[in-house]
Amino acid sequence: METKNIGSKIREYLDDNFIKRKYLASKLDISESTLSLLLSNKREMSLDTYVVIIECLNLPFEYFLK
Repeated sequence: METKNIGSKIREYLDDNFIKRKYLASKLDISESTLSLLLSNKREMSLDTYVVIIECLNLPFEYFLK
């Protein structure tokens, strides 16, 4: 899965929709610092993590893959 820009797209979506990173981190059962690494593309996002994110945000699978 190409993850080069996915973290940035998710971060932008969260900011645009006033969704707190703390909320998403708790849904993913990860620390906020780990989420920060994912959103800044400094850590590769697994497919499983991506699926949980889009499910939490109630978005279609391909939303951030465009």
